[in-house]
Amino acid sequence: MVWFDANRVCAALGVVLIHSSTDFAGKPFATAEVGERIVPVFLRSIGEFSGSEMFFLFSLFLMAMRVDKKMPEYKVAIGQQATRLLVPFAFWVVFYAFFRLLKAETFGYGPYIWEQLSHWQNWVGYFILGKSQYHMHFLPTLFALFLFYPIMRIATRYPILGLAVFATLGAMNTAQAFLWSLDLDPMFRDYFVRLFKIWGYVGYGFAAFALYGLWNDGIPRGESRLIRRGGIYFAGMAYLATLPFYGAAVQTGAWPVRAGWDFYGHFLMPIFMFCLFVGGQHMPWSQNWSKLAKYTFGVYLIHPMMIDLYDIAAYKSGVSALMDPWMIVVSRYAIALPCSFALTIGLSHIKLFAWTIGLGPNPWEWRSGAAKAGS
Repeated sequence: MVWFDANRVCAALGVVLIHSSTDFAGKPFATAEVGERIVPVFLRSIGEFSGSEMFFLFSLFLMAMRVDKKMPEYKVAIGQQATRLLVPFAFWVVFYAFFRLLKAETFGYGPYIWEQLSHWQNWVGYFILGKSQYHMHFLPTLFALFLFYPIMRIATRYPILGLAVFATLGAMNTAQAFLWSLDLDPMFRDYFVRLFKIWGYVGYGFAAFALYGLWNDGIPRGESRLIRRGGIYFAGMAYLATLPFYGAAVQTGAWPVRAGWDFYGHFLMPIFMFCLFVGGQHMPWSQNWSKLAKYTFGVYLIHPMMIDLYDIAAYKSGVSALMDPWMIVVSRYAIALPCSFALTIGLSHIKLFAWTIGLGPNPWEWRSGAAKAGS
């Protein structure tokens, strides 16, 4: 499954590029001239060929494989996923809740973050919604999706149900639009938005389990080439559908709302890209992809820290004031990506921290492991 590992690495590269392509406030360089936004927004569009939603497909595809080979009891399967996902998640929630203060103090909004930290309601949001940092939403959402895996298994037997993702995403989009039109307390609304998102993202589970069923049955070399060509075409069409979104970002300096076909182009792109790699399964992939792939979970967790450290250094040194937006994006990416991989690889070799990136046993398992080794 080197093709699968190659896809995971490319997704990690894309996520880091997405988060490297904004100004220090996460916007498409709102204070820059229109022409200066073109390259940063274009680079973001390239990164979104393999965005964070792709990681849902990876995890759900592996879940399909796991329950197909050995069907565990529901509580056992969910318990394993809770241990694997939520324990590292809890560590990074606390870490990022306070790490944000470094950037906040540098850019002058430290009191706002301190105010957040003083309210228990915000801490509940940190742990349930993953709001301690912009990328932490992935883990609690993924765990919630795993709760639906008995339903997703239908698509392994009937792959046509993978197409249900069109309907679930459409229903999610309509329901969320209605929710945002209501005059609700923002904190209260966030929980409903996430609930709607989880129900919509179950469609990714149907797609992942369907793709696993097709792959597990065996796809001949000739048909794989056809799937690869189809993946390229549909990914290209999805990209065309998102052009109005990126065009508006260039013109206004703000991220618009994905409402029409740009919504479907964005959220269906991961499936088309996954099909592209499935279609390339018979290609001569280098084993180096597999060596790098085991670090992608850690890179996903760590890269915002590297981006923030770059932003702090660039701002304090005054270098950022001398750089065009595209130079900030390229230099940030050139530093954050290798540093994220380097730190992840380093942590993987330290027993005390390897568990935080999913590459080692959890702390309470150390003693039992040592006891087994002694016996």
